[in-house]
Amino acid sequence: MTLSETWFMDGYIDFELQKYRLLAYLKEVNRCFNETKLYPQLSDMVFHYKNLLAFKQNKQFLQNSFPRQLTKVDMEKLELTYEAMLQDDELMQELEQILEYAVPQMKHTIDTGAEIHDMVEKQVRIEPVGILPLYRDEGYMLLHYGEHSEIRAYGYTITLFEDKDARYRGIKVQYIDCYRKSLANTPEHIKLDIIRNIRTLPNPAVFSVVSEFSAPLQETLLPIAKRMLVRHLA
Repeated sequence: MTLSETWFMDGYIDFELQKYRLLAYLKEVNRCFNETKLYPQLSDMVFHYKNLLAFKQNKQFLQNSFPRQLTKVDMEKLELTYEAMLQDDELMQELEQILEYAVPQMKHTIDTGAEIHDMVEKQVRIEPVGILPLYRDEGYMLLHYGEHSEIRAYGYTITLFEDKDARYRGIKVQYIDCYRKSLANTPEHIKLDIIRNIRTLPNPAVFSVVSEFSAPLQETLLPIAKRMLVRHLA
């Protein structure tokens, strides 16, 4: 189950209706959290939470977001006169009641997800494999977790994007291969194998990412490993 960006004012604006819509969504999110599956649910929750705060803090923006109703057409002047559907009336009070209820509910669920995130992150360590080159915006990540006997190799690329306030570093990863962990198949040997078979980077940056905790790979460990690697490189 997902929520739209304007879920709290979609359709009929009614506190009980939107309350149960929110509770059904949070129930699904908490089910995933109970299975230690954090993404994309945690990032979606943060988005919706910040969106609610923005609407609460900017009432004028909220009013401008509502549709306007056509009230008169002047065919001679070709003018359309619109009347705002939203005023400070019972509709606004109903909407504010929805927001007042939803914000703490979402905050509580986000805190639960953040605790799981921190718990998993504390079990993860990142170490360079061999000597690192000066250029580290591209390279490879070797991920091993829990009792699994495999080491998963990913290529990574650091991406930069900006807005008016700051620059951000992101990361893209691509699955390469899976190696069986053994005394002979160490991260150093895997690095040499990658260099022999993929010749785009003659001396690539390679990092070993090891998690003692066996959380779901795609929904938890890989997203956390990517975020930690970005911080490590920064």
